[in-house]
Amino acid sequence: MRKVILTVALALCGLVLMAQGRVSTRKYILNDFQDKITKVVLPGSDLLDGALRQEVVQSWTLSPFEFCTTSEFEKLKKSSNYYFLLAGSVQFKGETQPSLVFLTLVKGGPEAGEGTTGMHEVISLPLCAAGISTGRELVYLGAMVEAVQTFTEAAMESEKAAYLGSEWFNRIYSREGKMMAIWMSRDDIDSSVKAPAKYLDEDFRIVSEDDSDGRYLSGDFNTLCSYVVAPTNPVPGSWCYKMLFEANSHRLFYISRHRISDTRGAGFLDGDLRKIARAR
Repeated sequence: MRKVILTVALALCGLVLMAQGRVSTRKYILNDFQDKITKVVLPGSDLLDGALRQEVVQSWTLSPFEFCTTSEFEKLKKSSNYYFLLAGSVQFKGETQPSLVFLTLVKGGPEAGEGTTGMHEVISLPLCAAGISTGRELVYLGAMVEAVQTFTEAAMESEKAAYLGSEWFNRIYSREGKMMAIWMSRDDIDSSVKAPAKYLDEDFRIVSEDDSDGRYLSGDFNTLCSYVVAPTNPVPGSWCYKMLFEANSHRLFYISRHRISDTRGAGFLDGDLRKIARAR
């Protein structure tokens, strides 16, 4: 079981979350989502608090929402009247400290124990490395909020989607992403990839991080931009997550993960590039 700690200033830990086991009626569990208030837990960092508040106000439409503090979350989490959207850092097996921050949606209820132990996890998406801010997490935070909402809506309508979890997003790439331009940051490609050019075409480009993020920030039409979340100081067995977001809609189109090892570092691997290129 993974241990998740609600972040303060993106990494300071004060609340333990636990990975949730699967249940047989995930779609049914969500049938009250639009009737309940989603409490957005502000972690206490001026930077993240402000950004999260702004993105939720601008884009959250699937349910009524209110903001709360971590202490209010502790008081309210056993109530079935609420869902909670929170940022938390994750410590995986083999790691000595939390390594990644996730944006997670959970359902409140009397079964809630320490942290979010016992609570139903709807979706959890990687946001950034724990303990340090590069600024890129703020670029893509709005897309993460959108993705949580998009997945939750799909899971409310389909048991299959509810069980697929984050893998559900890859179906969007299979349908639509293959026809889009891709601007992938060269810093988002692992050094184990020796010949990335063989996967490229006229609309699949490897560019600087500034160029890739710039395309996203300018909202380019029909364009996917890369974002990678990996630990600052990974150890063998740490997880790396690789994503593609559409610039103008902020939709998540592709997400994959792998364990970091002596031969595989942080970033898109040959397998990711092959899969992305094959579908084009």
